[in-house]
Formats: sequence, structure tokens, C-alpha cells
Amino acid sequence: MLPICIKDTGKYGRGIFATRDIKKGELIEVSPVIVSHRNEWKYLKKTILNDYCFSWGEKYEHTALALGYGSIFNHSYSPNAYFIYNMENQSIDFYTRLDIKMGEEITINYNEDADDTSSLWFDVLE
Repeated sequence: MLPICIKDTGKYGRGIFATRDIKKGELIEVSPVIVSHRNEWKYLKKTILNDYCFSWGEKYEHTALALGYGSIFNHSYSPNAYFIYNMENQSIDFYTRLDIKMGEEITINYNEDADDTSSLWFDVLE
């Protein structure tokens, strides 16, 4: 059974929450991806999928939609989880950065680096 579920955050809409205590470094989700070639981005960016896609490829030249729970993790500049692009498996793998308590929301930094505080395309509510 997965240690995560989707619930309403009361702030961002849906988010990912721990269904049990989760230890630092634990793999919590392997999200297969659907890769979209860079030439297709001009079409995708006009849709709601724009808000749910990840950059993908050796030089981040493509776009990927994470299936499963992958595209539902909310952003934080103080994330308690991180993700790794698994090119070989064509997935995005999510791990905990910290111990997470049952019921706590699990967040990632959309800038990929946990310490990157660059602005995003939306107002961040911390």
C-alpha cells in the first residue's frame, strides 16, 4: 500500500498527504511519464496541462506529464520531498527529504533544487 493519498489542501486545491509516518530518504512514488517532444510544447502550453508538466530530456528539451500521483505534488520553497528524473525507466521518482508525519502534506520544489527560490508562474503561498 502506498504511503500517500490525495486530499484537499484548503490552500492549493488537491495535494499529496502521508497516510503513515514516512522516514527521510524513503521512495514514496514512481510516476511513469508520457513524454511530449519539444515541437509539441506550443500546443500543450495552451492547455491546463501546462501547470502539470515537467521538463524532460538530457537537456530538458522535452516535456513530460507524470502519471499516478506525480503531477499532483504541490510546490514549496521548504519542501519535504524531492524528485529524480529516471530516464532509463521513463519515470519521475519521488523521495522524502525529511521525516514526514502521518497527515502531513508532501511538497516538492518545482525548481527541482530544494534551495532554489526562483519565482514561478504563480504566486507561492507558504
